[in-house]
Amino acid sequence: MTLSLPARWALRLFMGFGLLFIYVPLMLVLVNSFNGDRTFAWPPHDWTTRWWSAAWENEGARSALFTSVQAGLAATGIALVLGTMVAFAVQRFAFFGRDTVSLLIILPIALPGIVTGIALDSAWRSVMGDLGVSKGLFSVVVGHATFCVVTVYNNVLARLRRTGTNLEDASADLGASPFQTFRYVTFPMIRSALLAGGLLAFALSFDEIIVTTFTAGPGVTTLPIWIFNNLFRPNQAPVVNVVAAVLIVLSVLPVWLAQRLAGPSAGTSRT
Repeated sequence: MTLSLPARWALRLFMGFGLLFIYVPLMLVLVNSFNGDRTFAWPPHDWTTRWWSAAWENEGARSALFTSVQAGLAATGIALVLGTMVAFAVQRFAFFGRDTVSLLIILPIALPGIVTGIALDSAWRSVMGDLGVSKGLFSVVVGHATFCVVTVYNNVLARLRRTGTNLEDASADLGASPFQTFRYVTFPMIRSALLAGGLLAFALSFDEIIVTTFTAGPGVTTLPIWIFNNLFRPNQAPVVNVVAAVLIVLSVLPVWLAQRLAGPSAGTSRT
């Protein structure tokens, strides 16, 4: 499609406004993490790194960071296994209710987080509580895995649709066992999709707060919850800005890597 010069400039202008609307607030958080003024006077008249030292020495922030990493890794591991298995089942096999299964897998990420949180809280109280399993880190992992599965499922399903089954059929015709075909043919084709889906799942889990609020037990505090709890406490605003800046960086990196791994040329089969 060919656009006129005014149309191209208009699109560039709107794109610029959109990027400014999204990223200027994030940049302000990064800048204020070095602002020497506790009230964040603007423009900053004093620059300092002492808030970064204070954040690193904060035991609560370090503990919350470790909890978020634990929950993110565990939820990502569950999502990789379940999401990959369901993607193979939906793409490679024809069975009654296949479209319904696909819809049910995708639905959790489309629901409002508070609805998912209330549902998980009710299920935990009425089912798991009777079994003697109280809320804790495990309940947070289960809650995060419900929507992390979707990212892995979508990535693997898209890759399987693009690669087809020609190479796998050729491997079977040449005498390879199902395990050998998966190891030497299928897995290399979907490897980048698994990495991209896993990175996106970890990013979603790492900064989740709504579902975590409903599923976390006493004493379980992730980094987003720690930020929310300390945001309006006296003398904590500078440290919160530093932790938020770290959270921005830790959230951007997995998404960027996932985008690079799931690029147009990733995983395409050669004929």
